[in-house]
Amino acid sequence: MAFGSFSEGNGPQPMAEINTTPLVDVMLVLLVIFIITAPLFQQAVPVDLPRVDSSKLDDKPQTIQLAIDAAGTLHWNGEPVAADALAARFAAARVGNPELHLRADRDSRYEKVAEVMAAAQRNGITRIAFVTEGTAQSAP
Repeated sequence: MAFGSFSEGNGPQPMAEINTTPLVDVMLVLLVIFIITAPLFQQAVPVDLPRVDSSKLDDKPQTIQLAIDAAGTLHWNGEPVAADALAARFAAARVGNPELHLRADRDSRYEKVAEVMAAAQRNGITRIAFVTEGTAQSAP
């Protein structure tokens, strides 16, 4: 005995197709609403903006190139600098909100890199970038 049927045999069968009429009705209503409301988004308030002659500022931020070689020697923009003088250099360079580009040799100790980053942070250098070299990809 099946649910919904009191007769034995080939009585009414359940409908196997999806009724798409309500779906089409809903889609047509949404299409009409979109057609009516779309032009409303295109209207803008007319505003007479002031005209000003200006030039593009080519004010590039100051960058500090700091390199750490495998021996742990620090190089500030290409010239060697002692580790104790690093804090004074960071404090003097802090005026223009510079970017620190840190290049560390692959064999340099992480401790040295961490010390340099901590000294930069203590002296107000907040923008630090790590400079790396790309790897050569082999052709397939």
